[in-house]
Amino acid sequence: MKKLVSTLNLDKESWLRYRKRGIGGSDAGAVCGLNPYRTAIQVYYDKTSDSIEDIDNEAMRQGRELEEYVARRFCEASGKKVRRANAMFYDEKNPFMLADVDRMVVGENAGLECKTASPYMMDQWTDEYLPISYQIQCYHYMSVCKADAWYLAVVIYGKAFKYYRIERDDEVIENLIRIEKEFWNAHVISGVMPDPDGSKTADSVIADRFKGSQGLVIPLYGFDEQLRRRQELLTVIDHMETEKRQIDQQLKIYLGDAETAENEHYKVSWKNVSRSSLDEKRLKEEQPELYEKYKRVTTSRRFTVKAA
Repeated sequence: MKKLVSTLNLDKESWLRYRKRGIGGSDAGAVCGLNPYRTAIQVYYDKTSDSIEDIDNEAMRQGRELEEYVARRFCEASGKKVRRANAMFYDEKNPFMLADVDRMVVGENAGLECKTASPYMMDQWTDEYLPISYQIQCYHYMSVCKADAWYLAVVIYGKAFKYYRIERDDEVIENLIRIEKEFWNAHVISGVMPDPDGSKTADSVIADRFKGSQGLVIPLYGFDEQLRRRQELLTVIDHMETEKRQIDQQLKIYLGDAETAENEHYKVSWKNVSRSSLDEKRLKEEQPELYEKYKRVTTSRRFTVKAA
């Protein structure tokens, strides 16, 4: 591995710019289609756009700020020592593969990835099963850093601390390199968007990429089979929605005036909920100037399919 840039005093915008130069560990699972929170389309758009994708939320902030705590707990539990790498690395043979690792393990050819998790996700952290996207991330780092193993440590809020050692698997790493190289060359370098995967994230990325229509009419080629299948799915979904409503109606009749029913497997509630909303029609009629002053116009694209 070679150092791309020191991250010791690197500001966040510059760090995000360097990340756009290749596929990082947190991108790897998405490129493989194995990250439930990020898609290949999202990675493609991030790497090919001029804008900086600064995704952040409370969970991600807590994960960053608790990274040091997780690393310290790992040292206490394992008896090992770790150090910060303070650099973003790249693979000399595959320079599009980047690694900005949490820690390197002192005295071993290995690193450490620090995670935090909700207690609701505790069943995903067992000796037999680990979140697949995190495993892919570790294999990605092993590939870039030429490591023999990678440790994965997690604090499950209020419940547990666990750590695991993932051994190097050259077959897995070779397949990962192949997938990442194909994605980088066929999509990022060529500027060809990956196929959508049906996720809500892909919906939002496509909507953001193609924000406005221009009134053009183009011929529709090559989609008849997919559109027929779409119609079949709508029929199935409609039947399933009807069946679901029927079950809900039966439960509501069972509850009657009761608010909650529960057993050892399920809890069903039908509670009173109050909600305040603005009567826009009345406001427009009685206070038109005030309505015009505070109304908000938003523009989006409505997608429809009709049979000819």
